[in-house]
Amino acid sequence: MKDYFCGMHTENIDVKNILGLQLPTDPRWVNLAEMELEEILTDHAYCEQKAATTCISLIQRYPDRVEMVEELAPIVTEEWGHFRMVLGELKKRNLQLGKQRKDEYVNRLLEFQKKDGSVEDRFLDRLLTMALIEARSCERFKRLSEGLDDEYMRNFYRKFMESEAGHYTLFINLSEHYLPKEKVRKRWKEWLDFERELMKEMEVRGDRIH
Repeated sequence: MKDYFCGMHTENIDVKNILGLQLPTDPRWVNLAEMELEEILTDHAYCEQKAATTCISLIQRYPDRVEMVEELAPIVTEEWGHFRMVLGELKKRNLQLGKQRKDEYVNRLLEFQKKDGSVEDRFLDRLLTMALIEARSCERFKRLSEGLDDEYMRNFYRKFMESEAGHYTLFINLSEHYLPKEKVRKRWKEWLDFERELMKEMEVRGDRIH
């Protein structure tokens, strides 16, 4: 497996050219998120938790994919560490971890996954779903790292931005490791087109990471 950071300079992350996303986040989102910091931190915590458990699920489902297991094992630890970091930030601010909310964005992505077809097609879609979630998370963290008034929180989210950029690339690289590059890129374009239309439909809410 090649280095999943691919020499990426995170200060130069470009939404379309590097992350591939076809539609940037509505600029209003950062202002709304800043007004609902407890809510956004709670949602962020659960996003990190779900990222860790999804990686565990992939390892359990595909234990024969040796390279994937080896690459995802440390990601589980990293994502759980992020969960604890966000919990720590909540505690420091005397805020509470609220209840987990329905993630409409992720649920809509799951609906787009192929439910029939070959095992390889379903495997590819699971990896590309994770790549897309990580890419959008990275883009959202970039917005927070640049747009929040609080310098401490800008730096806080810059760390997450850097991490998610690497994770997005990892899932793309894993896809191309196991499947023909042409097949991966064709399906990835379909995912990006779907996500663009989804983002047009999604309500701009400051209490959600996605």
